[in-house]
Amino acid sequence: MKAVIIEDENIASRRLANLINEIAPEIEITSQLTSVESSMDWFENNPLPDLIFLDIQLNDGYGFDILDTLNDHPPIIFTTAYNEYAIRGFKYNGLDYLLKPIDKKDLQNALAKYRKNHISSDSKLNDDRFERIKNLFSKEYKKRFMVKIGNQFNSFDVEDIAYFKSHEGLIFLYTHKGQQYPIEYSIDQLENILDPVQFFRINRKFMVSVKAVVEIHSYFNSRLLLKLKPREEEQIIVSRERTSNFKRWLDL
Repeated sequence: MKAVIIEDENIASRRLANLINEIAPEIEITSQLTSVESSMDWFENNPLPDLIFLDIQLNDGYGFDILDTLNDHPPIIFTTAYNEYAIRGFKYNGLDYLLKPIDKKDLQNALAKYRKNHISSDSKLNDDRFERIKNLFSKEYKKRFMVKIGNQFNSFDVEDIAYFKSHEGLIFLYTHKGQQYPIEYSIDQLENILDPVQFFRINRKFMVSVKAVVEIHSYFNSRLLLKLKPREEEQIIVSRERTSNFKRWLDL
């Protein structure tokens, strides 16, 4: 049985290959690819493997971008750094999604399911399930905000926004240039409409852009203290229950 690993973190790729070799030595890892571009090139010049281990989010795009170029593909075991709530939702579709760092037992279960449900090398994912999950990851996130300034409205691209702050019942948008404007959204709403790759909710008051985080310090009670740009006068603290996912978000 031949398999391919597509993973942009070298350490994670090597660890996964070692686990596969330990758990299922009959699986030959024919290639360990690191990007959408290199994977597309590899599939153009090589026969399809029996199984693909696919990281959902790569440095130059999504794993789904690779699958879109294939007329057919073998079964996929997805790997992801997304939080546990997302993973739990995906598993209702009956597919395997391994949360990084990958647990040995989870990998064993995934391979057992593969052996049980996919007998031939030309097996592929259920189209309806795949499309539902693909649509979730290709969700269109908000790209700009309209802000009323005096008697006119100005548009701000999300790339220009450093963070959002809740203050005295209002939500303020802060740009990288230090401008601030009230907007008619709640923090909960922002969490649903902003790209989770770019923005992270660190506590009940703040939603920050990855570009705004300039320093990270350990803080009391297993929390983290942040310094943002533009500077914020009050202490910016990542809540304890969000610290683990915040580190994963920043790949710490």
